[in-house]
Amino acid sequence: MSRPVVIVTGLSGAGRNSILNILEDLGFETVDNPPLAVLEALLGDGELPIAVGVDTRSRGFDPPALLAILQRLRQRADLSPTLVFATADDTVLLRRYTETRRRHPLAPGGPLGTRVQDGIAREIQLMAPLREAADLVVDTTEVPLPALRRAMESRFRPAGAAGLSITVLSFGFPKGLPREADLVFDMRFLRNPHYIPGLQPMTGRDPGVAGYVAGDPAFATFWAGLTGLLDPLLPRYAAEGKKYLTIAVGCTGGRHRSVFVAEKLATHLASAATMHGWRVELHHRELPDGPRGANAAPPDTQPASPLRAPHPTQADA
Repeated sequence: MSRPVVIVTGLSGAGRNSILNILEDLGFETVDNPPLAVLEALLGDGELPIAVGVDTRSRGFDPPALLAILQRLRQRADLSPTLVFATADDTVLLRRYTETRRRHPLAPGGPLGTRVQDGIAREIQLMAPLREAADLVVDTTEVPLPALRRAMESRFRPAGAAGLSITVLSFGFPKGLPREADLVFDMRFLRNPHYIPGLQPMTGRDPGVAGYVAGDPAFATFWAGLTGLLDPLLPRYAAEGKKYLTIAVGCTGGRHRSVFVAEKLATHLASAATMHGWRVELHHRELPDGPRGANAAPPDTQPASPLRAPHPTQADA
């Protein structure tokens, strides 16, 4: 299978760096502005998909030379090269430079300074052969970053590339809210197994505790509302480019109600994760590593699951 090779070029201020960042998130090795003299060797070596940014700031930049390199790369059976050209209306480019107060590479200023609009015009003319030869022209004039990310992901996302990474975390409120939490749900409205002598030493992973919590008259309505909220919400997070999402589930001690709900929620989300290419991890902050409760099945008899084996993210106090 040929290795993806992407050369990202285009007009200054048109979003070339944003495209490189998106490709890096997709698993590409990325290099920005290497000297043109080493470009062919750089792209032709290695095993990972690679994306390289090249523009008028690159040492030895020369559009005909770059096109010649691209042509030689296209003749190799082990590579699949793509030339991406980022562009935008000149009025938008001028506004972006005015807002950021960055110097345009072809309008360096100084005693014989050149206006930004003159630099933009010179660059458009210089880069015209690359735009003409590009496999993909990306016009960012009216494209917000999430839409740009979706377009790049639809074109360049490798098979098996990680999508949204979801962490389901149980915790106890006395030790504080998890700082990494994006969404927090409080289970303290459910009846507490802590006050049942036979259940107190167990955890939410034990069938006895699970049955007790699930049997709460309020649980079924709550569960329908929770999944009804999250099921349509998570694809929207992914569509907006979010890469990591932590869902924290808390209760008084972080051992019974929150653990049971976190386990059930992680299992529920795993089915959607398989469909969308997401990853789900499960952690119990207040539970140490070690055996489950007395009534729990041994780990090797648990059903197969795409979830990573749970372990705590913070030592038990």
